[in-house]
Amino acid sequence: MDHAEMDLDHDACYRAIASRDARFDGRIFTAVVTTGIYCRPVCPARLPRSENVRFFASAAAAEDAGFRACLRCRPETSPDIGAWRGASNTVSRALALIEAGALDEGDVAGLADRLGVGDRQLRRLFRQHLGASPVGVAQTRRVLLAKQLIHETALPMADVALAAGFGSVRRFNETFQALYRRPPAALRRRSAKEPDADGVTLKLRYRPPYDWDAMIGFLRLRAIPQVELVTEGQYARTIVIGEDMGTVVVRPAGSDQLAVQVRFPRMDALPNILSRVKRVFDLGADPAVIGAHLSADAALADRIVARPGLRVPGAWDGFELAIRAILGQQITVPAAVRLAGRLAAQHGQSLPEAWAQPGLTLAFPSAERLAGEDLSTLGMPGARARALTAMAAASLADPALFGPRQDLDSAIAALKALPGIGEWTAQYIAMRQLREPDAFPAADIGLMRALEDAAGQRPTPAQLLARAETWRPWRAYAALHLWTADAAALQEKADAKSAA
Repeated sequence: MDHAEMDLDHDACYRAIASRDARFDGRIFTAVVTTGIYCRPVCPARLPRSENVRFFASAAAAEDAGFRACLRCRPETSPDIGAWRGASNTVSRALALIEAGALDEGDVAGLADRLGVGDRQLRRLFRQHLGASPVGVAQTRRVLLAKQLIHETALPMADVALAAGFGSVRRFNETFQALYRRPPAALRRRSAKEPDADGVTLKLRYRPPYDWDAMIGFLRLRAIPQVELVTEGQYARTIVIGEDMGTVVVRPAGSDQLAVQVRFPRMDALPNILSRVKRVFDLGADPAVIGAHLSADAALADRIVARPGLRVPGAWDGFELAIRAILGQQITVPAAVRLAGRLAAQHGQSLPEAWAQPGLTLAFPSAERLAGEDLSTLGMPGARARALTAMAAASLADPALFGPRQDLDSAIAALKALPGIGEWTAQYIAMRQLREPDAFPAADIGLMRALEDAAGQRPTPAQLLARAETWRPWRAYAALHLWTADAAALQEKADAKSAA
């Protein structure tokens, strides 16, 4: 019996599946010994006997133990939350890299090296927290994505194999035959929809609640013309993977999922694109756990009750975020957006006509396009223009510059070593691009203003940092709640002044 199974209380887990408790969806997976199938806690199938089930902390652990995914509850559609979250930062960072394709071309030793640990230690941590090896986790992700594509799209099987990251159709067929005892095509329901002329559309699930208004409001305020487009209820943007360009559109689809429409010339880029969508919309967060922890502070409790599903908006691309952060130093958000729009108009690449859409015609400038350019014509201080050029050069020199680091401190140190990046900007990039849940820009005026007392006294950065110790490891979410409350207070004052 592996560690992932031993850490789960059998009786408690059985009560959870007996009540079909959705709070455990994505946290535990139930394997039925008599059928060889593993399910989600919300599976509609008849409840198996307690002595016939085993519980696992991840789908990869269940498959590693020889069980295959249920065709009714479809474990591949469960929220992407594991019992490991919060237990091991190394595992969390490793999973982010695996999802971004770190093991598609590299090996476990290279993955471990990027995380600053030995490969044996990384394998041990994966066994302890997930009950499976890093390679096993990557394989399970490929299989479950392929299964979702089979169920939710009308893509030909060869395209499904390519999109899910299988090296060949033969390997794809062999894997499904071994896991499901049938060829992949046999899993496709006869009611599958017709091919989508506008690309591939998939559903990504999350754990409710989700404050979509706050998320879309944050993105709307920062949307770069012709690169991003925020309309009523949806977010769209141009995307670049390698040499290819396309678009992605994200919109709510029910109370626990987002619909993601991808138009892109290469199907093998789909896992990377979906990984980025999950990062931008923070789909791996568990609002109940985060809210319960932060609510211990009276200053946050009411704000969390008011916005229980608040997420930390992520970034589509680390280099893009760094450039935007430098552009925005010491100016307002609207002014920074205007500069970013000017930058995109002058140096961005036009999308091919076949992939462009109304309002989405430009790709954000790449590091290659900015590295040798004179950016002084954008209308900003010369030092800032030089910082943009130096950032482009640094990004070219280190392709993994904006990838996960060993820990938050090492990430901040590496970012602060870059041109034009100070403490605030480093924390902001760590929060939005590296998905560090404990990143915290303590010197931010909005955070200090949000905690102003009745006498009008604001905490100093040092005082705010000391107070935030009790918010660990979720300081980034505390920052979002404070920023949201501060923005609402400023808007209320502006409305009152306007009315007067």
